[in-house]
Amino acid sequence: MNAGDICTRDVVTCGPDTTLLDACRIMRDRHVGDFVAVEESEDGKLHPRGVLTDRDIVLAVLAREIDAFGLFVGDVMSSPPIVAYDSEDVWQVVKRMRLHAIRRMPVLSNAGELVGLLSFDDLLDATCALLSELSLVTGRQPHFEQKYRA
Repeated sequence: MNAGDICTRDVVTCGPDTTLLDACRIMRDRHVGDFVAVEESEDGKLHPRGVLTDRDIVLAVLAREIDAFGLFVGDVMSSPPIVAYDSEDVWQVVKRMRLHAIRRMPVLSNAGELVGLLSFDDLLDATCALLSELSLVTGRQPHFEQKYRA
């Protein structure tokens, strides 16, 4: 299973020059807790420059009692982003997530273009689906034994 197989393709993005207040509005309006800060190349492709989470805002700004009205996404985002590639095996990606203690990663094409976002929830859903399929293997075994040995 590859990162590109299970990532979320509809990624909420903005530029690093977006105000933090606008970023919070985007999160509220789109019902997300994170987004990828991107730069658009001349050919219209998006390239990630950082990741901003609601937790970043709370820990880096609110908990320190910093005035958020003069800040931009680029001031608070985690940069450079830790990324995965769409053809990369999920096991490698999970190890990288653990190493960096992160729960979400931008997923890139081999050309470095943003194609998705892989989250802990995406990985959990894929793992549950795999375990569900595995549980069905043992359930069908008696049926086949009766059919072929009767």
